[in-house]
Amino acid sequence: MNYLKLPELVQLIEQQIPVVTNLNVLSRLITKLNQTMPTKPMVLLIDEVDKSSNNQLFLDFLAMLRNKYLQRNDGKDDTFQSVVLAGVHDVKSLKAKIRPDAEQKYNSPWNIAIDFRVDLSFSATEIATMLQDYSHDKRIQPDIAAIADKLYYYTAGYPYLVSKLCKFIDEDIIPLRTDPTWTVDDVEAAFKLIVDESYTTTLFDSLTKNLENNRELYEMVFDIIMNGKKYPFNAKAPLVNLGYLYGIFSPAPDGSCQIHNRIFEQCIYAYMMTNYLIKESEPLLSLQPGFYNSDGLNLPVILQKFQAFMKENYAQQDAKFLEREGRLLFLSFLRPILNGKGFDFKEPNVGDERRMDIVITYRNKRYVLELKIWYGEEAHQAGLQQLSNYLDLYGLSEGYLLIFDFNKHKQYKEEPIAVHGKQILAVWV
Repeated sequence: MNYLKLPELVQLIEQQIPVVTNLNVLSRLITKLNQTMPTKPMVLLIDEVDKSSNNQLFLDFLAMLRNKYLQRNDGKDDTFQSVVLAGVHDVKSLKAKIRPDAEQKYNSPWNIAIDFRVDLSFSATEIATMLQDYSHDKRIQPDIAAIADKLYYYTAGYPYLVSKLCKFIDEDIIPLRTDPTWTVDDVEAAFKLIVDESYTTTLFDSLTKNLENNRELYEMVFDIIMNGKKYPFNAKAPLVNLGYLYGIFSPAPDGSCQIHNRIFEQCIYAYMMTNYLIKESEPLLSLQPGFYNSDGLNLPVILQKFQAFMKENYAQQDAKFLEREGRLLFLSFLRPILNGKGFDFKEPNVGDERRMDIVITYRNKRYVLELKIWYGEEAHQAGLQQLSNYLDLYGLSEGYLLIFDFNKHKQYKEEPIAVHGKQILAVWV
């Protein structure tokens, strides 16, 4: 396959005509190019398509290529083997201007296309293969399977993110010690580096830009991340399809929309948190010494103070507001307490309840906190079991449960609960 770069094509065009104003001339030139290399089919790559989509000459050029493709199938013309449009939001966005205004319809002018069914994400096995090559080159013997699984756990195989975590380990983490052998803890450290709020990349910039530019999508993602709401993954639904196109959504095993990977989820979570804090005209609390102890955080006191804060300031708010904003209020309450010395990570959950699992690290100590809505005693018991199982994953014996009760006659209370040898403090707000 012979690839002709666009500057070379432009040069060839300029050699034929000073300014391309006649598409018939350009059409004949493309035919001539193909005839000069009949055994080497050419692929045309056009980048930054969206930036050119308001240029009528460019749209006419696409229409010409389409016509040549149809005529080629009938043996009446020559054209490129394939035309690749890069940097296009959606091919349907080129729909309107290829026709006169009176004839505009919701239809793609480039309806000669095939489905792209290649899964570009890496599996854990494929990640392990790359680690094997790296380990052989560096002459180290890490636990490749465990490291590959952890990389997949955070990235869901997103190629850029896999490479970026590995780059952090290789260039920022390993040089700080004498032993060059990678460990699972190195992946954890790399994850904290990539989601650090002082770090960004063009990928993350695009992620937030796409949310800022579409309020409906922002609200949908907010509901999924902050409030645990479930939406069915239906690629035919325009909003779901848009999130999928941007790489934000992927189908969950239960058929719902999920955020594609844990890194994206954490970055979006932190970005939405920052948006909320910027809009707050007053600080949510004044820091108190009782929030800390010799080990780290005094989470029971923090939950008690938040309970008092909610009772004093939000007792009269309607349930609709509290259901949407309540958990965000707590996370905003928590942020200044961590004050850059701690880290709160939103763990995606796959349960049926509207809940949010938060893992907090502070001074090398880990805390697991679940935020959930009160749906009655039966759901409460199921939630306690889920939290107990979750604590097992982290090897912890203590957990915390913050319950948002939207009933009019709710009680602001707290209750220590023993579940399968775990001690769980439940606090109602």
